[in-house]
Amino acid sequence: METDPRLALDLAGIKMRNPLIAASGCYGFGFDYLPWVDPRDWGAIALKGMTLKPRAGNPPPRLAETPSGLLNAIGLQNPGIDYFLEAIRPRLGELGCPVIANIAGESVEEYRELAAILDRVAEVSAVEINISCPNVRRGGISFGQDPATVEKLVGAVRRVYRGPLIVKLSLEAGDIAAVARAAESGGADILSLINTLKGMVIDVHSRRPLLGNITGGLSGPAIRPVAVRAVWEVAGAVSLPLIGMGGIASAEDALQFILAGAAAVAVGTANFVHPHVAREICRGLQRYLDEQGMGHYSELIGAARG
Repeated sequence: METDPRLALDLAGIKMRNPLIAASGCYGFGFDYLPWVDPRDWGAIALKGMTLKPRAGNPPPRLAETPSGLLNAIGLQNPGIDYFLEAIRPRLGELGCPVIANIAGESVEEYRELAAILDRVAEVSAVEINISCPNVRRGGISFGQDPATVEKLVGAVRRVYRGPLIVKLSLEAGDIAAVARAAESGGADILSLINTLKGMVIDVHSRRPLLGNITGGLSGPAIRPVAVRAVWEVAGAVSLPLIGMGGIASAEDALQFILAGAAAVAVGTANFVHPHVAREICRGLQRYLDEQGMGHYSELIGAARG
């Protein structure tokens, strides 16, 4: 797809040809879609979440379709940072677009160690911190539930990682605006939101939870109104650029997030249904700009806020 300068942006140092990001966890390490999709259709690709050591993930079943959505309980299955450096890093140039590394850990020290390693990986344009992980030092509660913990975690990563730093927010905290301000205070450059919402499905025939992990993360169009509301609230609480996500499957969906205050948007579950979704959304954004007589999509960021 040809680059349209009206869609190009510099997202806190990430040079993107359009505001679309392939969301972490839905695009692997970027190579699975190569037989069907030109990765340059994306402004950037967020890689599958990585941990220090390999993780086997949760027991199956791991996926369950729901009305207008998908429950997943993958459990951060990944081959670990050493495999990434040896087998994935040499191929990242094939993608032809900025790459965002998503990291997860069970302690501040794990996050810090991962970030320090990635600071030396030139092929990675930015790091995204998944703060929905359990903090083993605090009884397994999510890092993202406590603003003070978020500020400490982000600060620790900021001290060792010099590139653009993204913090991925979850609604688990309750007051997402307070967590957003804590991430900003800790040194985040960008905030992405929202992560999946916790849900479950019960098989009425077996009378047992359908997922092996009992609960999973809900994504897809079902969560979009909640995600748009969260972007609206956070945009009013911080001065950082935002990446909005949650059920985006069309240009109109993306525009809702942009109008609420997002500078970029990430597309996840829709890739499983329609692999060419990035190209179609970009074309839809171009048509919208034509219809509105606008010179650049950035004129729309937060426009619904008055």
